[in-house]
Amino acid sequence: MENKRIKILVIKFKFYGDMLLITPVISSLKANYSNSIIDVLGYESSVEVLRGNHDVDKIFTVKNKQASIRDKIMDYSKVVWTLRCEKYDFVVNLSEQWLTGPMTGLISPEQSLAFKLKKRSHFLWTFFFSELVKPKGEHVVERNLSILQGFNLPVIIKDTKMGYDTYTWEWVKLHLEEQLNHLKYVVVQPTARQKFKYWDDEKFAEVIDYIQTSTDLKVIMTCGPSEDDIRCVERIAGLCKSKPVLTLAGKINLGELAALIDHAQFFIGVDSAPMHIAAAVNTPIICLFGATNHRVWHPWSENFWLIWAGKYHPMPKRSEMDRSFRYLSYIPAEKVIDAVNSVMVAGKAG
Repeated sequence: MENKRIKILVIKFKFYGDMLLITPVISSLKANYSNSIIDVLGYESSVEVLRGNHDVDKIFTVKNKQASIRDKIMDYSKVVWTLRCEKYDFVVNLSEQWLTGPMTGLISPEQSLAFKLKKRSHFLWTFFFSELVKPKGEHVVERNLSILQGFNLPVIIKDTKMGYDTYTWEWVKLHLEEQLNHLKYVVVQPTARQKFKYWDDEKFAEVIDYIQTSTDLKVIMTCGPSEDDIRCVERIAGLCKSKPVLTLAGKINLGELAALIDHAQFFIGVDSAPMHIAAAVNTPIICLFGATNHRVWHPWSENFWLIWAGKYHPMPKRSEMDRSFRYLSYIPAEKVIDAVNSVMVAGKAG
């Protein structure tokens, strides 16, 4: 099998951060099968984190779940036909959606793997996979990597990977030179896809003011391109006595964001894709967690300071969560400032 060029398709239908957290599986497959071709199938808006990953050969996409039923049927049918023509040896399904079962059956690989899940015990799941693997581990990366049991393969690479080209950093640096006297800065990303992961604007402003008046570091704020995200960073900046840099907020893609975070002294943010990007480029992280399970979703890194709202107020069960409530509000600003000082003392911030 080592002499044959194996073709592998990895399927993952989820969001940016989730896509980044499957990269150790891709890297380990590539390390075990050095002559392999590894393609990925995912949502069209989520696969951007894989564009600079040299372990990935081709990326195939389907429309996000917000698309109409008609559009989804046409889109899925088209991509399944394309993938069937690729003649894969293996399909590695890391998704939980039941539809990936019939899709895998239609793609018709020689062997297919998926996780053995309680909520997927019906025919449309069990029939279409050669083997179902019981997931192991607490963190989502560990669970993802446990799929390799189905191949009897060792886990060779455990780190997540986020790549970008050299010219990407040069472009980012060019846009920062007018705002900064030097390139010693901190990236603060206050926004996330879900509002219950937000912290208080006033507290972010307090932390930003502390960094910019007590250290020689400048704060660069980032966010997604949505109007809500941009308004959020503008509100926080408006509360700051020492204004942060907003030049790049909502105006850069994921590769440019990775380059920006990679060259930062450290990163501060909530549970979000940029937090996982910071882990992938090994930038020190101060992360704020609330009602999500930080044991499962913490940065996949040894270089982070995690502040959990549950230390200051009981957190609800997932089934009882109010997604409009900011659970991070229970975190005092001084605890994040303490973490800033810890990063500085540890020498991680230069």
